[in-house]
Amino acid sequence: MVLNEDYSSIIPIYDYLHYLENKNYSPNTIKAYARNLKLYWEFLESSGIDWTQITILKLSEFIHWLKTSNGKVINLPFLTSSRTEKTINHIVKTVRLFYEFQSRLGVVKPLDVYQTKKINKSKLKYKSLLYHSQSGMIKTNILRLKEPKTFPGCLSKDEVFQMIDACNNLRDKFLICLLHETGMRIGEALGLRHEDIRSRGVNEIDVVHRDNNENRARAKTGDRVIHVSKELMRMYSTYLVNEYPKADSDYVFVNCWKEPLGEPMSKSNVDNLFTRLANKTGVKAHPHLLRHTHATELIRANWDMAHVQKRLGHSDIQTTVNTYVHLTDDDLAQKYQEYLENQK
Repeated sequence: MVLNEDYSSIIPIYDYLHYLENKNYSPNTIKAYARNLKLYWEFLESSGIDWTQITILKLSEFIHWLKTSNGKVINLPFLTSSRTEKTINHIVKTVRLFYEFQSRLGVVKPLDVYQTKKINKSKLKYKSLLYHSQSGMIKTNILRLKEPKTFPGCLSKDEVFQMIDACNNLRDKFLICLLHETGMRIGEALGLRHEDIRSRGVNEIDVVHRDNNENRARAKTGDRVIHVSKELMRMYSTYLVNEYPKADSDYVFVNCWKEPLGEPMSKSNVDNLFTRLANKTGVKAHPHLLRHTHATELIRANWDMAHVQKRLGHSDIQTTVNTYVHLTDDDLAQKYQEYLENQK
């Protein structure tokens, strides 16, 4: 909930967040949208703008406000943004979706932030089955900032082993190994129940979308099955036998030593774990980095991109191609050497 200075709810924002909640959006997503809209309302109040009278020009001023934090006029050559382009784009996207919702209710007029642009189809990274029949015209968002291409990084096997060795207990070791071997999102891992793990005859883990997890963990997309190794299953069994508390809990990752025993781990618990591991090993990582690492290892192992997409749980293969292909110069050199060997 976003409040006014008099602690009353800002009704337009409340209605929109309530709508997202009814559509089963992730609690973390709703929280992020609330923070973004709070920033937007601060901009409106500081600028004396009625939210129902917004224009494209005013939204461009909001982008400038986000860059400078305070909206003051400064010398552009010396402008250093306090937020990254990716962060600003996410905030502005939230505002755009908010206005789309309000326009459907008839509160405001539709806000058109798109322009039609011709593209060179031959340069597309991924070509759909019917791409030849497409017009070659796409809509582009005129308020979207160009994001610099950044490499989120991948961990080497040695770095992953360092993190595992630095863990003080089996639960944390199993969590690191699980994230690395499966590429699961941290919300998917924290929402795991014992019934989701099948080790008799098969080694599979079900990723199940649930809305009632006590720790508010949530699978981002639909259900899927992930095949895992016998070694990972043995680690799970060892964890259950040696550390899992005698508590009535269905969750896999729980408090094993601190009260209340059996309470599911939270995202903050995991963040603290990765901070401790970074201090001990010097390996600065976060849970999602293990997902990128797993995807890159699959691609290096010549997995078909459609299989990688399925394993990661992406609804669109373009997301897999654009976000998780992190091959390096060494990968290219190795592939070229293989090519030379095959020519002999």
